[in-house]
Amino acid sequence: MTNISDLLNQKVQQYNNPHFINSDPVSIPHMFTRKEDIEISGFLTSIISWGRRTAIIKSAHKLMGLMDNSPYDFLINSHDVDLKRFAGFVYRTFNSDDCLFLISSLRNIYSHSNSLEAIATQAFNINHRMIDVVVGLRNAIIETPHLIRSEKHLANPLMDSASKRINMYLRWMVRQDDHGVDFGIWKDIPQSHLMCPLDVHSGNVARKLGLLTRKQNDWKAVEELTSKLRTFDKYDPVKYDFALFGMGVFEGLS
Repeated sequence: MTNISDLLNQKVQQYNNPHFINSDPVSIPHMFTRKEDIEISGFLTSIISWGRRTAIIKSAHKLMGLMDNSPYDFLINSHDVDLKRFAGFVYRTFNSDDCLFLISSLRNIYSHSNSLEAIATQAFNINHRMIDVVVGLRNAIIETPHLIRSEKHLANPLMDSASKRINMYLRWMVRQDDHGVDFGIWKDIPQSHLMCPLDVHSGNVARKLGLLTRKQNDWKAVEELTSKLRTFDKYDPVKYDFALFGMGVFEGLS
């Protein structure tokens, strides 16, 4: 156990640093300083964060450009006619209908003096569980009329989704990071409650290290892995996402 802990902490030091930013989707919210811009750009980027990271970053840059590189101002001040510019946006299976739905939904949320942080915090305060946060954000987004097909881009842990992308987004927003990768701008959700983002790479590495026994990458696996990581650091368990991801993607351990 001690050897695994030492290895994980070493890898956290290796990958949880500013050199990690440029090659990762987290570079998109790092373009901004305004809190609302960070959380909006981060959310939209996380939604399309699957596939090659270079392609994700390229598409996220394009999406920010369509919002005049000022996401919050665009949501607050845009008119219906302005939404037509998103009609040609496509990233893999995320098409223009999905994009228009998400932009319209965020526009509704922020135009009514609400925010993703407020929605997340309210959901967390019910039972102090991150599964409620993921579901709460999802439910708030789908209040806007949409095609059923668009819901596949919004993870639902109640249907056993590992919810990797939204857990990654919550790590960005909540985790207090002395090394400047994560933002920690949402102050009312303790980072100790965060759930580790789980994908093919981190799951395979976790299994090879004996941190995860469940074979499926689902919400139960997220709970098992995060519980194990809390035995190494109960205050900041998801910092080990850097270690698992780094060993999987950059070192080929997966």
